[in-house]
Amino acid sequence: MYSKEMLAYCDLPYCKPKIDAVFVSHAHFDHINHLQFLDPAIPVYLGYGTKLFMECMEETGFSCNYGDHEFHQFRTGDKIKVGSLTVEPIHVDHSIPAAYGFIIETSEGNIVYTGDLRRHGPRSDLTEDFIEKAKTADPVAMICEGTRMTTSEKRQNIGEPDVKKYAQQVIEGTDKIVFATHYSRDIDRFNSFYKAAKKANRKLVITPKTAHLLTKLLDDKHLKVPDPMKDDNLLVYYKRKKSGNHDDKDYFLWERAFMDKMITYDYVHKHQKELVMDLDFYQFTELIDIKPEAGSHFIHSMSEPFSEEDIEDQVMHNWTDHFKLQFHQMHASGHMNKEQLAEMINYIKPKRLFPVHTENPILFKTYYSNTQQIEQAREYSI
Repeated sequence: MYSKEMLAYCDLPYCKPKIDAVFVSHAHFDHINHLQFLDPAIPVYLGYGTKLFMECMEETGFSCNYGDHEFHQFRTGDKIKVGSLTVEPIHVDHSIPAAYGFIIETSEGNIVYTGDLRRHGPRSDLTEDFIEKAKTADPVAMICEGTRMTTSEKRQNIGEPDVKKYAQQVIEGTDKIVFATHYSRDIDRFNSFYKAAKKANRKLVITPKTAHLLTKLLDDKHLKVPDPMKDDNLLVYYKRKKSGNHDDKDYFLWERAFMDKMITYDYVHKHQKELVMDLDFYQFTELIDIKPEAGSHFIHSMSEPFSEEDIEDQVMHNWTDHFKLQFHQMHASGHMNKEQLAEMINYIKPKRLFPVHTENPILFKTYYSNTQQIEQAREYSI
């Protein structure tokens, strides 16, 4: 399946691909990054929104290239014939738009793949659609994600509406600036902060990369995002670069498109109580110039660290402590917890269950007896 270019400097000989197609469930890195290794002769099937995310990442990311493939875009309701199989993509709710599960029709029965999914997001109805169709398919096998299939979990277990509510309370309860960090492609989370800021009569400050992504996503009529060029509630923050000023020649072409909405550290410093500002891990140095008032707020809207020795977490707290920012943790996962997973599996009742995307595949057997733990390089027949 590997491209000739990728095999050039290793001991594996190139051969023509023996794979008919690759289906992409959604645009998170762990699901798309290896496309760059794939032989371009293999067609790739993916959702319309997923293609937009990938194009944006190629345009704004350093050394981000998913390869010159023959891309075929789909939506829920399409049925795609590949060899003797028919693949039906069905939308699910996840922490990135345009996420899908699949029902694969085979001569031996239907196979279901869940993709990554949750039931506590703003579009839980999408996941419910998928679950109902998966049950109706009476699958002979189900390939199921298990990100949160753990023996114990200390992380928050809240939904996206809770994140919006808690963010609203922080923003409306202060006369100081509120900083927030979240995954850049989590559009549900972006909308939560956008609506919370707007309701509090504050403007949301975003990066040029976020502005570019929003502009890209406007092309998908199924996604509801504000237009950064037209929305007065959005401002675009520009860091100083080579010249030390804000010369347009210091910025990439895609960054220059939003310079009419440009603000700098000086504007943020002078208008702190009017703003909510995106501030990711690589922007903490901007605090030096912004000079936030002591007691300002920082909302960490991402997963909690995996351990107390997480380096990025330590660095983040060093910055927030130095500037005396009040720290808030609020995050809704993109995945079902183990109880929700067990409930879904027992409702669909596949003949056999194959856990993937998990560190604890053996734990599935506690909840579903017909679980088959996958071994590398082994074929499984129905």
